[in-house]
Amino acid sequence: MSSSPTHTRPGRRKTIVATTIGNALEFFDFTVYGFLALTIGKLFFPTFNSYGQLLLTVASFGVGFIMRPLGGIVIGAYADRAGRKKAMTLTIFLMALGCLLIAAAPTYAQIGVAAPLLIVLARLIQGFSAGGEVGASTTLLVEHATPQNRGYMASWQFASQGLGILLGAVVVGLLSYTLTPQAMESWGWRVPFVIGLAIAPVGMYIRRHLEESLEIAPPPPAGTRRESSISEVCRLHGRKVLNAILTMVGGTAAAYVVSFYMPTYAIRELGMAPPVALFGAAITGLLSFACAPFVGLWADKVGRKPLILWSRIALAVMIYPGFYWLNASPTPAVLFTVVGLLSITLVIQSVPGITMLPEMFPKHVRASGMSLVYSVGVALFGGFSPFISTWLVNATGNKLAPAWYLLAMTLVSLIGLYSLKDHTGRDIDKPGNAG
Repeated sequence: MSSSPTHTRPGRRKTIVATTIGNALEFFDFTVYGFLALTIGKLFFPTFNSYGQLLLTVASFGVGFIMRPLGGIVIGAYADRAGRKKAMTLTIFLMALGCLLIAAAPTYAQIGVAAPLLIVLARLIQGFSAGGEVGASTTLLVEHATPQNRGYMASWQFASQGLGILLGAVVVGLLSYTLTPQAMESWGWRVPFVIGLAIAPVGMYIRRHLEESLEIAPPPPAGTRRESSISEVCRLHGRKVLNAILTMVGGTAAAYVVSFYMPTYAIRELGMAPPVALFGAAITGLLSFACAPFVGLWADKVGRKPLILWSRIALAVMIYPGFYWLNASPTPAVLFTVVGLLSITLVIQSVPGITMLPEMFPKHVRASGMSLVYSVGVALFGGFSPFISTWLVNATGNKLAPAWYLLAMTLVSLIGLYSLKDHTGRDIDKPGNAG
């Protein structure tokens, strides 16, 4: 084991705490928008009916994911060139900027069509930031690990996402419970974005004191040109990237339907009160945060692929009965049970999945490869899952339509998983081992 302070137990603990706090703040800022979809729809898309408002709001939620691939490419390359720590400091600054724009945005009634355009701009900035955040932070965690505990270290990336979701659901739920609908629409919806903006400097401060895990390469000799990291990833690892993106399909679609669409689904389609629906989302965040480290330890013992395979099969088996039961008996107890069971299968597949991604690439292009795969997979099949689910319910008139969508995405993802190599327990920085 290296004698570097980041590879000692206290050093790894510091890395976990700093990465988890910063990433949780980012995901709080990015995802709280989804929990406020119905309120934002009324304020920024008032010329449409309730269905149109909801569709446009979840579409603007998805717009944030359009920029993820670009953010993954640009910030991932920056992380491979300037270091993981600098990239992570940049992402939290950009997320705070997007949060500021939303918190201060005038409504449609105040400035007309410029209002939704401002919201879309803010979501584009946040999407750009999130595209680089996951790659840089997961790479940092993996590079501070030993071959025997990489799953555990990487699990804190997913745990921090759960913590951000939990905090977002709790804050919005408390506001919905304590404020009148009029107060919520007047000013209450801005509070979560102000909170996210206020605590962003804390995350930036913590990240500046992280130990860098990348040895910065010297500049190339004069007159020579260094190949970009993203170009090298595509040229040398193109097939691996495509299989990894295909593998991401099932996990990201499930994550965004269960975590972000389900509260809107429970309110609009099942007639539940907003605090009840948001409590369901809080359960997802809590289970993700609490269970992820244990799943990481499990993945270090039995391997990545077995956990992903069997948890996705379990999810495929449970999806339709869960939605059917929820529609047949739309009570809070049933909602919490269904969300809880789906969330557990989601954690079991997501933690080893997010660990496999940086393990596939050599160190000098690891952040770029990880960011590209994750951001493209999430952009295509994650961020627009709430939009697709909303559209399917309306187009088919079938409230079970989201279950069929998730089932299809889950089965398709198994094709990509079959082709990926499992690097559990191997030294990925040894020449020839990452790949």
